Amino acid sequence: MAISPPRWSSSDPVPQKDEEERLRELGYQPVLARRMGGFGNFAISFSVISVLSGCMTLYGFGLGTGGPAVMMWGWLGVGLFVLCVGMALAEVTSAYPTSGALYYMADRLGGRKWGWYTGWLNLLGLLGAIAGIDYGAALFTGAFMNLQWGFSATPGSTMVIFLCILLLHAVLNLFGVRLVSVLNSISVWWHLGGVALIVGALAIVPSNHQSPSFVFTEFVNDTGWSNPIYVAAIGLLLAQYTFSGYDASAHLSEETSNASVSAARGIVRAIWVSWIAGFALLAGLTFAIQDYAGTQDSATGVPPAQILLDALGTGGATALLLVVITAQLFCGNAEVAAASRMVFAFSRDGALPGSKIWRRVSRRTQTPVPAVWLSVGVAALLALPSLYSATAYGAVTAINVIGITPAYAIPIYLRLRAGDSFEPGPWNLGRWSKAIGWTAVTWVAVITVVFLLPQSYPVTVSSMNYASIALIAVLTLATVWWFVARRTYSTPSSYGTAREEAEIAEGIV
Repeated sequence: MAISPPRWSSSDPVPQKDEEERLRELGYQPVLARRMGGFGNFAISFSVISVLSGCMTLYGFGLGTGGPAVMMWGWLGVGLFVLCVGMALAEVTSAYPTSGALYYMADRLGGRKWGWYTGWLNLLGLLGAIAGIDYGAALFTGAFMNLQWGFSATPGSTMVIFLCILLLHAVLNLFGVRLVSVLNSISVWWHLGGVALIVGALAIVPSNHQSPSFVFTEFVNDTGWSNPIYVAAIGLLLAQYTFSGYDASAHLSEETSNASVSAARGIVRAIWVSWIAGFALLAGLTFAIQDYAGTQDSATGVPPAQILLDALGTGGATALLLVVITAQLFCGNAEVAAASRMVFAFSRDGALPGSKIWRRVSRRTQTPVPAVWLSVGVAALLALPSLYSATAYGAVTAINVIGITPAYAIPIYLRLRAGDSFEPGPWNLGRWSKAIGWTAVTWVAVITVVFLLPQSYPVTVSSMNYASIALIAVLTLATVWWFVARRTYSTPSSYGTAREEAEIAEGIV
């Protein structure tokens, strides 16, 4: 692929003031600490994608919606299309490196309403992701406690674990972006080392393995639907859910050196590294299945834990579950960082109720403290139905995907519509821009429809796919609030014109 060369070399970073000047050109006074490097920016998206979170948490879902064949080939196919989405989004990110990311791009390229609805979809997806990731970590923690101490997790105890994890992530994010960057850098090596350790152990220790024919061709349908194409489409949720959150690199761009290049590269690198690591992890788990039905009905409540238990024994399974749980904690922490920056940016432009509170930044740490607390607070509310319904966690997962995936495509579509009037940044796709962009938009349109479909038959209150309701709810909320906030919501054209400096200074506390 021919990608136009940057105007500067990544080995010779642009002085920080150049990025700050670019931010002022885009309309914002720099208030966040630009202390994150290129690797740290890649690391936050890689940590949010987190194959040890997404693949492991939804592996049980994949076992019944197409089985091994759909999990393996679906991962490869979805990964390819997501890479197209990531590259197209990276090109727009390079031109508009702000914490607002997707909604700011849509606003600039399409107008206020495009930005408004993109922002609400993006925010829904990010907050749903925190709930999904941290609740998944709580489930795995319960499975670990079951293996270690015979603990029987209930919805109530799982919720308590979940709230403790949310609190931990809130506190860690209050210390500033430097700590977040360090933790994400550790997270990269933890994830890669963890995948290698799990796959290596599952390849060496068990005496019995499934055949390649089973791993790549075995189709399993426990959905109740009879059409295998329909079932296979639904089964793509495992991969598509995992491949989300890479906009984190864009949301942290105001805290990244050389952001016009580093944030774009961070998005693309996070996707292809996760693509490779995730395929290895799924293959390792599937080859090591000892009892398919027993894995699905595991007493731990977590099918991958049963695979580890059957293949490695209690000691090995317990140790590797700790590796997975730690990776999930890294993932949730990175997602809180990304979501809080989105809350901060959206509030900075007057889009949220109570915007003057949520846009405040700590003078000491240069961190949007109120935005952090709002992010974890809303995530806690989103997961509360899990106390009463076993299908609620699936609904939270759907909220994440249905919110964030369409939000990726909107700025890409608007960039394509703009044609030659779009001024690309230093990282761009050159002559491949249109082909990759339209591939990305088409894929998002198709997969969004798929994720609105019922996932099991017959469709009942407990088995319904609530993604459509979540989508309607957020669009309705956004429409209603538009009539309240349309006079205060605006993205500035240049710093000091649409917004007075004193108003920005008011947000520094």
